[in-house]
Amino acid sequence: MSAPGVLSGAIQPYAWGSREVLSRIMGVPPTGEPQAELWLGAHPQAPSVLLRSGIDRPLNQVIADDPIGELGADVVQTFGGELPFLLKILAVDQPLSLQTHPTRSQAQAGFDSENEQGIALDSERRLYRDRNHKPELICALEPFTALCGLRPPDSAAALFESLEVAALDPAISLLRAGEIAPALRWLLDHTPESGSIIAQQVVSACSKPGPYSEERRWAVYIGEQHPGDIGVAIALMLNLVSLKPGQALFLGAGNLHVYLHGAAVEIMANSDNVLRGGLTVKHVDAPALLDVVDCRPHEVPVQTPTGPCFTFQAPVPDFRLTRLELAGSRRFAPGGPEIVLCASGRVRVAGHEITGGQAVWAPAEAGEFEMSGTGLVFRAATGA
Repeated sequence: MSAPGVLSGAIQPYAWGSREVLSRIMGVPPTGEPQAELWLGAHPQAPSVLLRSGIDRPLNQVIADDPIGELGADVVQTFGGELPFLLKILAVDQPLSLQTHPTRSQAQAGFDSENEQGIALDSERRLYRDRNHKPELICALEPFTALCGLRPPDSAAALFESLEVAALDPAISLLRAGEIAPALRWLLDHTPESGSIIAQQVVSACSKPGPYSEERRWAVYIGEQHPGDIGVAIALMLNLVSLKPGQALFLGAGNLHVYLHGAAVEIMANSDNVLRGGLTVKHVDAPALLDVVDCRPHEVPVQTPTGPCFTFQAPVPDFRLTRLELAGSRRFAPGGPEIVLCASGRVRVAGHEITGGQAVWAPAEAGEFEMSGTGLVFRAATGA
């Protein structure tokens, strides 16, 4: 019978990561290098390591050897024998790339097309590294700031007009006509040289006092990190959202976004498909991004916990995230596999003691388990 075990995550040293946050959460000395993400899951790119009965093994191999015992029959039937979610801690010190993620059908078509073209999975030109969609939900551990979802066209036009940058006039005209997609395409179609000129003018205008003061401040910050990148203008077309600790956002397929700063727990479908439009040294493919971006104006509903145990809304079957302020002892009877993450404090889960940044894998076959201690805990499970 499959039993719970301690799960060790894989740290991703992306350049935008903090040099302090993950070390502080995990109670270890800083390495001096950026530590952007702690991955907890079975993604083949960086699977977690499961310690069970004194033996370390990658979680994806453990699941492959006994998918029914680890995931349960329902999850195997629905998701083909793979853990459908990936849990992360993000530590954002610099803006991430301007990005979006595909639907499942878009990912399947893109993955197959790139295979037919002979683009290697580890190539920097590869956009689709798997055949899965990538909806995501992010819950702030510390104050967290993001740009996400396109503003209504009149709102974006008014912001651009307030900058008094004549070079943006064609985009403003399109936005005033309600044409969000053409305005976005017009910005992305610029050459690096002409885009750099517009970007510099936008950042210069944002450095001056005026309306939309917070958006201006963040645009200057983005411009300092990515000088001459037209993405700084596109970022101003997005909604600025500030999360307090405990608050969360759900981002569906096609939602254009930029994470700016802060620490958070993130859960997503088990995918690494990212389409980038700027603000990065990685491969940018503007036409591919335009093929999948959702150009409808997006409201950004912020979810706020209403009690010490709160499950966030995520309208997908791949995952569910519950935030728990634990003080004492509770018993749980999950209906499938879970990753239980301790974000702070010290807790005991299914007989295993964990602290900040550590997690326990609770397989479907293990059944009911007890959780005790004092700390902030996140339970990641399927949403089916």
